[in-house]
Formats: sequence, C-alpha cells, structure tokens
Amino acid sequence: MLALVLSWAKDRGHIAVNPCEKGGRFYEGSRADIIWTNPDIEAFFSRAPKHLHLPLLLGLWTGQRQGDLLRLTWTAYDGTHIRLVQNKSIRRGNQRKATRVVIPVGGPLKAALDAAYKVKTSTQILVNTYGEPWTEYGFQSVWRKACAAAGIVGVTFHDLRGTAVTRLAIAGCTEAEIASITGHSLRDVGAILDRHYLRRDPHSPKVPSANSNEIPPRPPPKTNAPRTNFPKFWKMNWKMFLDVL
Repeated sequence: MLALVLSWAKDRGHIAVNPCEKGGRFYEGSRADIIWTNPDIEAFFSRAPKHLHLPLLLGLWTGQRQGDLLRLTWTAYDGTHIRLVQNKSIRRGNQRKATRVVIPVGGPLKAALDAAYKVKTSTQILVNTYGEPWTEYGFQSVWRKACAAAGIVGVTFHDLRGTAVTRLAIAGCTEAEIASITGHSLRDVGAILDRHYLRRDPHSPKVPSANSNEIPPRPPPKTNAPRTNFPKFWKMNWKMFLDVL
C-alpha cells in the first residue's frame, strides 16, 4: 500500500524519489545445506502411504524437481534410462536451449518403476490413490501430511535434489557427471558439495591419514575417450531401499 501511495505521489511531482521503487529482493535463500538424512528416508518408507514411495525414490535417484516428476510420462522411461526436458529451463516456449537430462535407472528405482508399469492406469508415472495424475496442489498437500505423520520436519520434496547430489558424490560421481544427471549447473553442484564437505579433485589420489604408512595409489591416466558407464553408484546395493520394496 505504501509503495502505491509513493508511486502516485511521484507521478504527480509531489516527491522526487520513491524509496519503494525497484527495491529488489530482501532475502535470497539457499537450501544447499538441507538434505534428507537416512533416518528421514527410513521413517518415510515405514510410515508414509505406499503410493508415495515411488515419488520419493524418483526424487532420490534422479534429483529432478517435483513438477518435472509429476509430469513424467511412461514414454520417458525405456527400462534403463529416464529422458526428460526440465520445464524450468524452457524459455518462452522454446525447447531448443532447454536442459535435457538422461538418467540411468538402476537398483530399487528400476524395480519400483517396472512394478508400477505392470499396473499403470495413466500415461503419467506418478498417480494418486484413484490412479489419476496428481495436481501440483494435491500432491503437495498429501506429501506434507505424510511427512508430518512420519515425524519428518525441516525438509521438503525439493530438498531431494540436493540429497541426490550428495549421494552421487559419495558414490564416486564427478561433479560433471552429477550435473549431467540432475541438471544442476557445475557451480550449484560445487556449492552443494562444499556445504557437506564432499568436494574434491576427482583426479586426486586418496590422502592417507597422518598416522598411516599407506602409500596413495597412482591416479588413473587421463584419457579423451568418452565414458560409457557411470560409476559404482548404479551398482550399489542400497539395502535400505531393497528392504522396503
């Protein structure tokens, strides 16, 4: 209201400057340091409704935004990979410069997707209890209630993006590989890893402890050949996920 009054006064020459004009943003937040912990994930799987388990798995294994996952159709999944265009990167309806990601699918996520495909009721992967695609508001409401019932506080669905980044790093992915999977910029990936003390030179040998006589192994020779396989992340046996599926 004050801004409108001052704008009216400036237009009519009563004041020379409107201090509320182009004030900019008062707050610039970052959730790079907020991730889902293992107890959070275990609590959700044990207490949340089963039809919400697949959204959690998709968030953890792909690092994609909620909106992109809710829009994800079965045609984007070929049994081994998920291919999608990140909607936020589309400018004025032009998809030519949009961010496209190809995500290898393995382990528990593949098992969950394959099981869901057999009983699919919609062209979209994620559906509600009626077998219909979620509305954004409906999903957010149900998700919020499920988290409250599971005793999960302080994290949102969007925080699964950062969680995926940290898990990929721990599994051995380089920052470039992480960015190619989640669609983050290299700068954002680095910021998330810095917050969790996970950033390192991918070509550096293991650093021995001060009291160790261990000789660090020789780093592998650099090569220009393209990598055809992602690191051990896709071969990991995440017992926690397998137990709940």
